[in-house]
Amino acid sequence: MVKVSLNGTVLADSNDTVVVENNHYFPPSSVNRSLFTESDTHTVCPWKGTASYYNVTVDGKTVKDVAWYYPQAFDKAKSIEGYVAFYKNKVAIV
Repeated sequence: MVKVSLNGTVLADSNDTVVVENNHYFPPSSVNRSLFTESDTHTVCPWKGTASYYNVTVDGKTVKDVAWYYPQAFDKAKSIEGYVAFYKNKVAIV
C-alpha cells in the first residue's frame, strides 16, 4: 500500500500504483478528490503528453501544483492516463 498525505490528511492510497520515472501514479478512484482543485498549470512531456495539475487544500491552507496527471496521454504512457502523481517535496509518500 502506498499512501500520500499532507499534514496528516490522506490525499491518496492504493495497492495499484504505476511507477514511472520513480513517481507513483495513483488510480483516480484512490484519490480524495474533495481536497483537490484544478490548477491553471500545464507542462509538456515529450513522451507522456500534456500534464494538468491540481492544488490541494488541507486545514484551510492551499498547496499549489501538488499533483499532476495526463488527461490524454500519448500511446507510450496510456498506462498512466488519468492517474495522479505527487511532488515528493510537497507531501509525504510512504
